[in-house]
Amino acid sequence: MIVFIPHLTKLTFKIHAKDFLSSTIFMKILAIYSGKGGVGKTATAVNLSAVIAQSGQRVLLCDMDSQGAASYYFRIVPKKKYNSSKLLAGKFDKYIQQTEFANLDLLPAHFSFRNLDLALGRIREEGRSNALLGLFAPLQTAYDYLVLDCPPTLTILGENIIEAADLVITPVIPTSLSILALQRLLKLFKKKRVQQKKIGAFFSMVEQRKTMHRLFLDEYGDHPLFLTTRIPFMAEIEKMGLCRNPVGSDGKTSLAAVQYNELWQEILQRGEQL
Repeated sequence: MIVFIPHLTKLTFKIHAKDFLSSTIFMKILAIYSGKGGVGKTATAVNLSAVIAQSGQRVLLCDMDSQGAASYYFRIVPKKKYNSSKLLAGKFDKYIQQTEFANLDLLPAHFSFRNLDLALGRIREEGRSNALLGLFAPLQTAYDYLVLDCPPTLTILGENIIEAADLVITPVIPTSLSILALQRLLKLFKKKRVQQKKIGAFFSMVEQRKTMHRLFLDEYGDHPLFLTTRIPFMAEIEKMGLCRNPVGSDGKTSLAAVQYNELWQEILQRGEQL
């Protein structure tokens, strides 16, 4: 039986035309975010960053998760003396590192990022929820896109992420718990009075052979919140942990790389409608 999610099924959107992600005058912030872990956020952040960089755009991937999975995929470890204090003080520019891929830099995670919420909590309340936006402002002319690989949290850090991002891309596995996580994200947007049209959800790790997946795809697939591109569960994506590279980086034909490229093209279209 399908779980009925009233906040999601009754949600409507008013889309206004505005040149958004396609403009390169100012750096655009793309947050890959969900309150639920294990939905494919890091794989999405890494592969989208690679796709954008391949198009000639300058990309900075910021690994916000203390587990450092995105940093691991690119074989990058943080330099000495880099930590959450340096990040929140805005003194992180010298810790940005080049990846092996043209146009793609990475600001690695640090284990101290697990305490980012505590550090943000010490900021005065009036500036607390948009602290990240101010920190990243100096990067405006250095990069075309800032991609945030975000930890699964709905705390002060989560509030900062949705305030700072131009667009929030949230992977959703077609299961009840993942849909519930999306509902909670919508509640956070409402609480912070952030426009929900900034959210672009897509189905991730899809297995059409599973009855439950097919049921949720049928129920929510046409909802305007969701992009039409779906990333299937693929061994190639799972093997990123062994290869430690974005999919398709070996030059071989990659179905997964094609899917992420299609996802990026649709994100661009969604951004132009905001």
